[in-house]
Amino acid sequence: MRSGSEIRSRGTVTLHPTAIVSADAELGEGVEIGPYSMVAGTVKIGPKTRVGARVQIEGHTTIGAENEIFTGAIVGSRTQDKKFEGGISFLKIGDRNIIREYVTINPGTKDGSETVIGDDNLLMAYVHVAHDCVIRNHTVLANAATLGGHVGVDDNAIIGGLSGIHQFVRIGKLALIGGCSKVVQDVPPFTLVDGHPARAYGLNTVGLERKGISDEDQAMLKKAFKSIFKSKLTLKNAILKIEGFTPTPPVLVDLLEFLRTSQRGICR
Repeated sequence: MRSGSEIRSRGTVTLHPTAIVSADAELGEGVEIGPYSMVAGTVKIGPKTRVGARVQIEGHTTIGAENEIFTGAIVGSRTQDKKFEGGISFLKIGDRNIIREYVTINPGTKDGSETVIGDDNLLMAYVHVAHDCVIRNHTVLANAATLGGHVGVDDNAIIGGLSGIHQFVRIGKLALIGGCSKVVQDVPPFTLVDGHPARAYGLNTVGLERKGISDEDQAMLKKAFKSIFKSKLTLKNAILKIEGFTPTPPVLVDLLEFLRTSQRGICR
């Protein structure tokens, strides 16, 4: 282990004297490690990432540039999955993420598997990201939101506080999940869902407007959503009907692709 005074002498890395960093860890230029934090194992931390007090980062974890990790977060600790039988699994975190107080993030379960978090995400206090999850970019997970294993969260999705997301569920891009929801099926892109269990209430119109989705494209989505959620069509027949719509803007293509590939069914 290296002491704080030794690490401070290397480049622009700043390490509090009470922090402990493994000799195998790699710290980029401008990294800051706060008091009583521990970086153990073959951890790699990119430039200008700031780690607060009493944070534990371990395992085969790679963290990109300009992230902020706040007090008490535990990043990269061994999966809680009972199927874990040893081996090396990974956690990969991109750039400019904000990981707030007491967040816990686990790596994959099987040898060679991984949990992946992209760029520009906000994980609020007490969020839990379980093994083998994939979170894309620009998402928000509010306080104490919990992702079971193998959950996928696409770009710009928002998950409300105290929500529980079942294993293997997919959350589509620009979806909005209300607080305290129980989500056991896939949430289509652009959808607002809420409840216990969660069901769809309509389009995430505020999110669509903020992303600059045109009125014409929103109108096509509303037309599609009537077929999915307001008619008596099966999901298969709703997809067939939507495939006949013209024009077919990219948002409609994204929606159709998600529906065709859903394995758990969708929140309706």
